[in-house]
Amino acid sequence: MAAYGRPELRALFDDAATPHIAHPPRTHHRDFYVATDGSFRESGAGGLGVVIETRDGETVTRLSVPDAAPDNNVAEYRALHLGLDVLAARAPPTARVGVVVDHDDLAANVNRAWLASEAPDARPPHPTTVPPGTHYHWRGIRARLHGFEELRAARLDSRENPAHPLANDPGSYAHVNHEPQRCVLPASPDSAGEEQIPPPSRADRHSAD
Repeated sequence: MAAYGRPELRALFDDAATPHIAHPPRTHHRDFYVATDGSFRESGAGGLGVVIETRDGETVTRLSVPDAAPDNNVAEYRALHLGLDVLAARAPPTARVGVVVDHDDLAANVNRAWLASEAPDARPPHPTTVPPGTHYHWRGIRARLHGFEELRAARLDSRENPAHPLANDPGSYAHVNHEPQRCVLPASPDSAGEEQIPPPSRADRHSAD
């Protein structure tokens, strides 16, 4: 359910924590939102889930594909790599992107990498360490960060992640892969007609704080 009457991914991103990076006052002014998830099964029957929406709530694409990742970390990094690759093919380089994942370290690493890309010395505020087996996908993720005007990642519970069921049961959700390919651009933001709602880190502050 979208809080504040906003589209689902947009509301989830606004209400979730963004490790190592502060929410700007107008967090909902992203152009695209990407939710990804990866599942690992010892049987090899895991999967990757991707949901991409515009700021207006229009679905750009959904993916639910089988995957045989060697562990959960690789599955999570592989899913985000896939999601950013797909978005990069459909979004302009001026796009501002909000990423939603349910993996703490992945969200933190993405935000560290983004902060490093903006820093004069290209160094993250905290060291970035990626799990074994994810280095190829991490390089792909970092490369994609440079293809957008702005990107930050938020972490939420897997039960709230709309990509979670797509990753965990690709057999049942295979039909989403056959949805029409779309290249949807969000409507131009109308700041005058849109309520300005601060993120949780600001909303709970008292005037004297």
